[in-house]
Parts: sequence; structure tokens; C-alpha cells
Amino acid sequence: MRGLAAVTGEGERDLAGGRWWQSLVEERSPVDLKTDQPHSARMYDYYLGGKDNFPADREAAEQALTASPNVATAARSSRAFMTRVVRFLAGEVGIRQFLDIGTGIPTSPNLHETVQSIAPDARVVYADNDPIVLTHARALLTSSPQGATVYLDADLRDPERILAAPELRATLDLSRPVALSLMSIFHFIPDSDDPHGILRRLLDELPSGSYLVLSHGTGDVDPAVAAAAEAYRQRGIPTRLRSQAEVEGLFTGLDLIEPGVQLVHRWRPDGTIPAGLTDAQVSAYGGVGRKA
Repeated sequence: MRGLAAVTGEGERDLAGGRWWQSLVEERSPVDLKTDQPHSARMYDYYLGGKDNFPADREAAEQALTASPNVATAARSSRAFMTRVVRFLAGEVGIRQFLDIGTGIPTSPNLHETVQSIAPDARVVYADNDPIVLTHARALLTSSPQGATVYLDADLRDPERILAAPELRATLDLSRPVALSLMSIFHFIPDSDDPHGILRRLLDELPSGSYLVLSHGTGDVDPAVAAAAEAYRQRGIPTRLRSQAEVEGLFTGLDLIEPGVQLVHRWRPDGTIPAGLTDAQVSAYGGVGRKA
């Protein structure tokens, strides 16, 4: 596996150190946070009880919650699904490389914290296009000494940029299996942006034995979720809920891991699932697929 020297000429240990942080972010131009415009990542942070959101985000989130009070529960359930899945991949499957696109604002436990607690040598690349996530990238770069964690300022709709990024190429060995994580992000990719094409391009670059992890909002079990999605669209955030069959279609060409695409609290539940949690409260599908 290539080290950071491919980019900076420094030792690989600097992936988690100050010089790498400075080269990636501190020398860039000031970031426009666009605090007057709601952003899905900051609204998600609000649902999770975070503080990295602004009045425009809170107002939009409250509008969505008025339409469907279960939106916040769905966000927390998808987060818990992510934790269970990456524990499975790092612990039972032995995956040591993760590419998480649509990272969102750091909320502990982050993906790298979970996988590196199992496999300290795990290597994680995060990518997101929210400017406030960029300002918090230092938190995401806190890796175990044995592993690596880096952050890309990139948009899911531009997979070429993500795949060609020198930070990604220096961190992940694309000849070895990678887990591609797309948590609660694809319902912001309308059909016009060709979600299947985006997935094909990302997965084509990954070798056999790689995995796709995906969660996705749905209106199948709670009609009020459609009104919440409309609230997002009214605020300029494209939102496309999908049925179970449509979410299963995103795994075309992959071998689905049992129990297949399920509402996220039903995917290999453990003792952390709140008692009495209903399908309508969750309203999000999740699944894991393996590339043969």
C-alpha cells in the first residue's frame, strides 16, 4: 500500500498529523458556510442533537418535523445501522478500507472510531460537499496511530473527482477490498442525476470482495414522510424517496448480504434497538452488497 509520501514526500504517519492537515485545508481560501441556506448535513446534525447548525437549517428541519415527527428517529436509526454494519464488516468480514461519501458533520462514534476500535490499522476516506463539514475536518482526521483517516471536499455527483483525488489514492489500496458507505445520502440524488450511473462508476473502480453499504429514506410505511420530503424540496434540497424495490435496484450486480434490504432497525438488530421502535418511525431501508 502506498503511503502519504506519494503526495507530500513525508512519512505515512503524517496522515493523522499537523502537516497533512495544513496541506489539505489551512492553505485553502476561506470557506463560505452559506449559513443563510439550509443544508441536509446540518439538518441531519440538528436531528441528532448536534450544535453545528444555523437558523436556516433549524427552521427547515422543524418544517420537516412538523410534516413527519419521525424524521429525527429515522436519522438516529440510520446512524445506528451504520455502526452495526461497519462493525460487521471490520469484525466478521475483515474489511480494512472504507470510503464514506456524504459523511456529514462529525458525530461520535464516527465510522473511523467504530472500525478502528476493532481494527486499529483500518484506513478511512471521508467525502462531503458541505462547507461546514470541511471546517470540522480536523475531527475526522483523528486516526489511530496504526491506521489513517483523511477527508475530501467533494460531491457524490462527481465520482471522477473522488476517485482521482490524490488523498484517496495515497490512503486506500484499490487493489484490495473497500467498503463504500453511502448513508442517508442517496435520497438526495434525484433520478435526473443518474444514481445508478454514480454507483456503477464508484463500484467499477473497486475490486472483487468490496462492499456497498447504503441506507435510504422511504415513504413505504409512513405517508407523512412524503410531506417531509416536500419540505426539503421547498427549501431547495432535491429529495427522492424510494420504495424497497427501488432501493434493492441500487444493489444490482451485487450479492446482497442476509437479510437483504430491510428497514434499518431490522437489519441484524442488536440490543441497542429501542424497545417499541416501529417501522413507521424508522422509514429508511438499508442493505449491504458484496461485489463478486
